[in-house]
Order: sequence, then structure tokens, then C-alpha cells
Amino acid sequence: MVKITDVARHAGVSPSTVSYALSGKRPISEETRQRIAASIRELGYRPHAGARALASSRSNVLALVVPLRAGIHVPVVMQFAVSVVTAARRHDHDVLLLTQEEGEDGLRRVADTALVDALIVMDVQLHDPRLPLLRALDRPSVLIGFPATPEGLTCIDLDFKAAGELCVERLAGLGHRVVALVGSPPEVYVRGTAFAQRVVEGFTAAADRNGLASSVHPCEASPGAARRVAEQLLREQPALTGVVVHNEPILEPLIDAFEQLGLRVPGDLSVTAICPDELAEGVRVPVTSIAIPSAEVGARAVELLMKKLGGTDVPEATLLAPRLTERASTACRAAP
Repeated sequence: MVKITDVARHAGVSPSTVSYALSGKRPISEETRQRIAASIRELGYRPHAGARALASSRSNVLALVVPLRAGIHVPVVMQFAVSVVTAARRHDHDVLLLTQEEGEDGLRRVADTALVDALIVMDVQLHDPRLPLLRALDRPSVLIGFPATPEGLTCIDLDFKAAGELCVERLAGLGHRVVALVGSPPEVYVRGTAFAQRVVEGFTAAADRNGLASSVHPCEASPGAARRVAEQLLREQPALTGVVVHNEPILEPLIDAFEQLGLRVPGDLSVTAICPDELAEGVRVPVTSIAIPSAEVGARAVELLMKKLGGTDVPEATLLAPRLTERASTACRAAP
């Protein structure tokens, strides 16, 4: 195993100089730093994690807080988790994944043990009880999601309000006058989960702005629930011609249910969705959709955290603009 003394000998410097180059505790010339870096690469030296932590007073571990609550679609959550882990490794950090219900006590426990240098928090609620502690912690944090009052926090996410608006604007542009949002499971709204509420805000605002008749329908994530919602919509809104879906597991079952009830997609009914591209593309009728940019959000959350750890100021709010991809599930409204 390559040791720090081997690197020093190869670079023609003292072991202490190599240590200073790794820890940043003392200034060294750029020429010496580059020579040490070249020796580290050539010899394949890996600093011992424990020694590195002692030298820097850091653990080089980030906590990713992902409470797997009822109504959360785990495959999408794991896409975010993978992107965070991948980005963290590029910065020589590991990730501690916390999947239990980590409220205030859980966050304080993790922060007080010095196991982690910083935190990324997901499944943010509009009135999240964890916010006062996150504002007070002596460790930096980034939220994937926007609470009702994001001041004093660092938040990043897809602009879900704009996503809801964009789906409606597209349907309105195609001539649809009666639209519905089939949304997340009811418990997601009961908790006040921020991204789900933002979609409803955007959907409703755009429908009102365009003079459309609209309704919002939370839906359990099961084929049976999708069938019941489809039946309810056709019973209550017989003139319905446009649907926005924000509930990944029921996208295809809902389309199947509508077609079993006599509505062809897109001939009789146009469908848009907010979901991962691979899901929208894989449905029997490929769905016009706004992608959930999990890879970009996760990577940028880590970048923000690295800057905060380095003492660099970062913007409090980073909202990613939604991008709509047209596919086979939308068409102009058929003439009556």
C-alpha cells in the first residue's frame, strides 16, 4: 500500500509538505502542489479516511435525509439518491442515507455525533417542522424542495408550479376547455408536501387564466384507484378532453382505464404528465411530459453544499425551469 512517505519521496518534498497539500492547513506554492498531485496520481495514493478527517476536522460524509413516507414513489426518490451519491463521490465524499422518519430529533442526533459534514434534505413540506433546526444547525444544509418560507435556507428543485402551468398551457393551446389534474395520493397532500402542492397551484392558476373548467383529484397509487378516478371524471365532467397526471405508478393504468371506458388517447382525450422521461416514453401511448430532472437536481444540490462547506456564498433559491417534450398522447381537440 502506498504511504504518504512514498508520495513525498517521489515528489521530492517532505511528508509534512504532502500533508499540508492534502489538508490545506498551510500555504504551499502552486508548483509544489502540482508536483505532489502528479505523484499522488502516478502512485495511486489514497489518504486514510480517519487521518484525513482528523487533519481537516471533517468526516467527508454527507447525510441524505429521505423519509420514505406513505405515498412516496420510491423509484423516483432513488433516482435522486443515486445522483447525490454519484456527485458526492466526485468530491471525495461518501453519503449516509437516512430513510426513517427523521424529524427534529433525528437531525439533531446526526448533527451532534459529527458523523456528517452537511445535510441534503428531501420530501420537504410547506410548513416543515424541521426548518427551525436546519436554520440553527452549525452544519450547512441544502433542501431539495421549497417550503412556504424558504428564507434563510438553501433550496433547489424543479419549478413544479411552472410545470403544472406548462401542462395546462399546452392543453389550452391545443383547444381543450375542460381539464383535470390526477395527482399524488391523498396522504401526500395531507402532509403538505411542497412539490405536490406547487403542481396544484400551477395547474389551477393556468386553468383559471385560460378560462378552463378544471378539477383536482388525488389518487392512490394503484390500478383500481386509477379506474375509479377515470369513472368519476367521466361522470362529473363528461366534456373532459385533457388530463394532467402527477402520479407515476398510475400513468399507464389510467390511460388503460380511459380507453376501456371508451375514450381513445389522443383522439378523444389528451394526456400530459410530470414524470421521468423513461416512464413517459415506455407507456403504450408515449406521453407528452415534463421530465423530473433528478440527476441534475441531485448533482447541483451537492455542488451547492460543497460551495457552502468551502465558505462560498450560494443563492438561497435555485429553481429549474420545466421542459415539455411532445409525444403521441396529445392532439388538437376534436371538433364537437
